[in-house]
Amino acid sequence: MKTISLIGSTGSIGRQVCEVVRRHADKFKIKSIVTNASAELFLAQVKEFMPEYAALADEKTGREIASQIPAGVKYGYGEKAAEEAIAYGEVAFVAATGFAGLKYSLKAVELKKDIALANKETLVCGGELVMQKVKEAGVDLMPVDSEHSALWQALNFRANAPFKRLIITASGGPFYNYTDEQLKNVTPMSALKHPTWQMGAKITIDSATLLNKGFEVIEARWLYDAPLEKIHTVVQPESIIHSMVEFDDGCVMAQMSYPTMELPIQLALTYPDRLDCNLKPLDFEKLGTIRFLPLERKRFPCYDLALTALEMGDNYPCALNGAGEIAVRAFLEERIAFTEIAETMRAVLEKTERMQINSYETLKETDARARTLARERIGGA
Repeated sequence: MKTISLIGSTGSIGRQVCEVVRRHADKFKIKSIVTNASAELFLAQVKEFMPEYAALADEKTGREIASQIPAGVKYGYGEKAAEEAIAYGEVAFVAATGFAGLKYSLKAVELKKDIALANKETLVCGGELVMQKVKEAGVDLMPVDSEHSALWQALNFRANAPFKRLIITASGGPFYNYTDEQLKNVTPMSALKHPTWQMGAKITIDSATLLNKGFEVIEARWLYDAPLEKIHTVVQPESIIHSMVEFDDGCVMAQMSYPTMELPIQLALTYPDRLDCNLKPLDFEKLGTIRFLPLERKRFPCYDLALTALEMGDNYPCALNGAGEIAVRAFLEERIAFTEIAETMRAVLEKTERMQINSYETLKETDARARTLARERIGGA
């Protein structure tokens, strides 16, 4: 039985990890469980899975629910207590969102735990540092993003396998064909209606702006040691082909399925074995046309900014992410327009001072500075 420390249990990915564990209760056991502040669902999960250790990162909320933790479960609250959860279980499933997930990934490497990585910011912000430490520790890092899982599968679960080109697919989001004028009037409600995927709010907005696709290029650069010129992106609106790998002989391997995160979530825990995932089989006769459309860099400013930050290197991707988290929140709160997300991130990049990444503290300083700059530009909290 494989034991898991589940970090970010109440988010979209965390809830689906729980579904996988329920489906294969004879194969998986959640040994520790962490969330930020969603107390009600967290308590329900603790009572259902009865982990050895449970922690709530938000200290105030954590203190309030301490008396409701079941007997037999060790409990802690606050950021340090949450990090202690990594010590439990064979695999750290890092599903926490945002920059906060990076510290859990680094802690897992420090403790020589294998990582199922569903936190983009780990590699967007600290890719070079994290992959260096992963290599030194000799641990496995299993990608959970649907696109990176697809690449990993096409490479036969070998991140160091030779390839000619990585081809990352994008749905294009709900606004692929919008004009600049139409984009100015996009509302949070319309941006949260993704055409093919059901995801959390932040990643849904990042998918609508195509920032998410730029982040996936940054992740691919570090996961597969791939220079930017060997990473290609293409829009695949039906979200049936989740990514492809082209090899030197001209062969292209693709991973296909209906849109679901449970497949990459489960595979990160079971590979190289494949178990039933309760996934609807592809009905090829009814699929109709599978289209490929261009993802033009200059048409999508958030996507372009992500690639620009990667080209600039050092701490610039980290700064871009910090600014993006603040800008997306402001958009969801209707304090800025959809188009101002990119404008905010561009302004922050221009004011960011270059720092070589040699520690988590460097990244933390960059993230904090970027958030301050973004708040100053937006105004308000």
